[in-house]
Amino acid sequence: MTSLVVDESKTKGYLMVAVVVAPGEQTTLRRKIRALVLPGQRRLHFTSESDSRRRHVLSTLDQIGVRAHLVRSDLKHEPSDREACLRELVALAASAGHERIVLERDVSIERADKKVLYDAVHAHGVRDALTYAHETAHHEPLLWAADAIAWSQAKGGDWRRRSQPMIVSAAIRP
Repeated sequence: MTSLVVDESKTKGYLMVAVVVAPGEQTTLRRKIRALVLPGQRRLHFTSESDSRRRHVLSTLDQIGVRAHLVRSDLKHEPSDREACLRELVALAASAGHERIVLERDVSIERADKKVLYDAVHAHGVRDALTYAHETAHHEPLLWAADAIAWSQAKGGDWRRRSQPMIVSAAIRP
């Protein structure tokens, strides 16, 4: 089942990055991404990495075929921005035939996310075809790839340039 694994950045607007994971690739991608973790680290988190590690991770993610969609909202109100991005991700998933959306777990907003996702899934008529879930970052290495791309896109400059080859589409929502 093709999945979208999603993380966000709240720097310079609201940005969600959805890494596309094709059927049969999940195990291999997880293994390759997990191999990037240094001894003593529990997970990759781009804000905590050195610049040389960031360059290495981005290069490796590109080489192993990580690809992602970007969705940005500039409403300047975080809950509204998040809702707009989630609705756009469901529209993208519905139109492309993705079957699952996985978001990083944040218990403070999980209930609101589920309501938005439920409404959007029903509005697009994909109730029986599209599922969604929240996972913790330390258990789901695919979230680390979304985090790396989101951080790089939000940071801009050379970081955006380095992550750009992995971007397959971008949408801006009002």
